[in-house]
Amino acid sequence: MTAETAKPRQRMYAQFEQQAAAPASAPASTPARPEAFTFGEPVPVTDLADFLYTGCWMANARWYEPPVDLAALAKMYRATAHHGSGLQVKRNILTRSFVPHPLLGRQAFRELVTDYLVFGNAYIERVYGRLGRLIGLRPARAKYVRRGTEEGHFWWVSNWQQPVEFEADSMIHLIEPDINQEIYGVPDYMGALQSIMLNENATLFRRRYYLNGSHAGFVMYVSDAAQNQEDIDAMRDALKNSKGVGNFRNLFLHSPGGKKDGVQIIPISEVAAKDEFAGIKNITRDDTLAGHRVPPQLMGIIPNNTGGFGDIEKAARVFVANELDPLQSVFLEINDIIGQEVVRFRPYELGGKES
Repeated sequence: MTAETAKPRQRMYAQFEQQAAAPASAPASTPARPEAFTFGEPVPVTDLADFLYTGCWMANARWYEPPVDLAALAKMYRATAHHGSGLQVKRNILTRSFVPHPLLGRQAFRELVTDYLVFGNAYIERVYGRLGRLIGLRPARAKYVRRGTEEGHFWWVSNWQQPVEFEADSMIHLIEPDINQEIYGVPDYMGALQSIMLNENATLFRRRYYLNGSHAGFVMYVSDAAQNQEDIDAMRDALKNSKGVGNFRNLFLHSPGGKKDGVQIIPISEVAAKDEFAGIKNITRDDTLAGHRVPPQLMGIIPNNTGGFGDIEKAARVFVANELDPLQSVFLEINDIIGQEVVRFRPYELGGKES
């Protein structure tokens, strides 16, 4: 065998050996693939569409429907602590100064005030005895009462299938005046509904922020070449399994031969979410109190500044003079309609019980 013929054979043999040894010395790794996942969205109790001002429209040619969804207003009554408390403090002060009457007791008066403050409407049914004498004033839930198309007629509509008509000319209707129509009243806190709903949405979001336990609070950035696909899958499973019950658990990662910054934790929303939540809650709280015109010290709110909110007694007296006295005059209209003094109030005083 000559040198010319032996040389190519040795080269071919060496080439095959090098190709066969290559997979064992430098195994090929599957490139890591990115993945993103979410954990659902918070569901609010009410929606903006519930409060679209539709105007009064005739239903079945027998009664008018109110311009605002009363069922949605009923849900909003307990949507936030500040909204409900602002209405309740007015009701409590009015009830405290109310003088009971045989025709109208304290409990019935509380029902009237609550309906008027929440819905902007209050309905009182006059109950007559067999001899035609007035024997009582009975409140009717404003959520289900509808004003009839005929003068002096009202309907009880708890469902569309079985409406019941009240006796003609037996109802007294107190309304919070509306600038667009004169059939129904509209509560004067309508301008604060956006802030009330935003306050509710912030609370719901914050609850789910803690319940899911795996919110997008950080980005785990892995650029270490020592990590293969199996390690990435294991870290991904560990992060997914950290939500729900037993969340906020510690994770352990061992990376032999890894670089200093091969694995990084980059926070993106933890601090920002805390700041946004506190800011939204405070701003919407102030808007809600402004809509009800209630001093914050009467609501049990802790001041954020060192100066506080000022003298609580002066704030209470100004609040009663500017807000509660006009509300009292609304219910005094009952006396003008029935011709006797059924509704009467004591002068407002702080300290002991009024005599």
